[in-house]
Amino acid sequence: MSPSNVVILAHGVGGRRDLPIPFNSVLVGGGLAVAVSFAALLVLWPTPKLRGARAGRALPGWVTMAVDAPETRWLLRGLGLLLGGFTAVAALFGRVDDLNPTATFVFVVFWVGLVPASLLLGPIWRQLNPLRTVHLAISAALRRDPDQGFAGLPAGVGYYPAAVGLLAFTWLELAGPNRDDPRVLAVWFGVYGVVHVGAATVFGSGWFDRCDAFEAYSTLIGRLAPIGRRDDGRIVLRNPLDGLASLQTAPGLVAIVSVMLGSTAFDGASAAPAWAAHVQSGPLGVTWANTLGLVAVVAFVAASFSAVMYLSTRLAGTGDVPGRAAAGRFAHSLIPIAAGYVIAHYFSLLVFNGQQALILASDPLVDGANLFGTAGRVVDYRLISLSTISLVQVAGVVIGHIIGTVSAHDRAAELFPKSLIRSQLPLLALMVGYTLGGLALLFSA
Repeated sequence: MSPSNVVILAHGVGGRRDLPIPFNSVLVGGGLAVAVSFAALLVLWPTPKLRGARAGRALPGWVTMAVDAPETRWLLRGLGLLLGGFTAVAALFGRVDDLNPTATFVFVVFWVGLVPASLLLGPIWRQLNPLRTVHLAISAALRRDPDQGFAGLPAGVGYYPAAVGLLAFTWLELAGPNRDDPRVLAVWFGVYGVVHVGAATVFGSGWFDRCDAFEAYSTLIGRLAPIGRRDDGRIVLRNPLDGLASLQTAPGLVAIVSVMLGSTAFDGASAAPAWAAHVQSGPLGVTWANTLGLVAVVAFVAASFSAVMYLSTRLAGTGDVPGRAAAGRFAHSLIPIAAGYVIAHYFSLLVFNGQQALILASDPLVDGANLFGTAGRVVDYRLISLSTISLVQVAGVVIGHIIGTVSAHDRAAELFPKSLIRSQLPLLALMVGYTLGGLALLFSA
């Protein structure tokens, strides 16, 4: 099944007719849930409560020792190389048709699966990332410390390279021509790997922390994981809100979060019949129309959020947090919204096409093999009901916005304690608008 079919499936399973209540009621309820949460926070949460990196109940010491053990690190690195190599072999040497598993591996198992994996385990891609392992091998061959490059990472780089990389990948997924061709995917990831391994060789392995799109993406989503690392190095069980609050602002943070949120929103918009009819009959062609649409939605998210935060600082009447800096201080509140959108949009995709990935994996070269004994299986579409999918979609959007509202409120209580209500009104309006827009886009297909 090609990614184009995969995307159609993601929006074709679960719709307005499958909701147990009228869609208009869903819209009203979603907006009210965010607004009521804000009102309750003003009464119940008047001062900042989140402790960030200082919070968490430490797990037994052997847990931290096991996680940090060299054997564990190398096991995960080997697993990352194995999975990456398996996909590369299928992409480069497998027959080019719908039975080649490369596109399903990339767009379903890797891209969609990275979100629940990071939500449960934290920044898991940092440990699996095969580019880090390749860089380690190159550093060993050059007899250099992998943490030390030939030049220092320039100031101000921050998350900007990751934002560009993430936008490039989402463009490939949502607008790129022949994106289901395994050779196209091999070339894209080949170029991506050369660029980032080369940059890490020049600037040191710290390049991957914020500049590798997928590692930065996993790390940001992983801030919501119930398992994390406290500032004393211990592995702890924590309130996910504390993990989110521990995120330090950095250049490009608003940019990458805007790509995370905007690309998923555009995926919903591009699946609407009205958009499909427009791009099919328009003068630009499908690729250019989708490219401009994707960039426009990402730019809208960045501009609307930055403008609202600037207005909030003006209403707060304080010069302690300049308007431009405020967007970075509150950018963490968009992460649960982005994660909720991903769950809402791709939940059914992961459940159904994840089964397809297991089936296709048995015959990676499409030559009749049955390596894992799964080639004869079929996807079980009865695994979850349509109404369940629709409820998960609504819950993903609404809960994501509520968590974002709580996170933003706690940060506002810290930065604007004397004007808590006034400073948050623009952000509340934006959150309600995002909620209604997200639900409308989700169920427009």
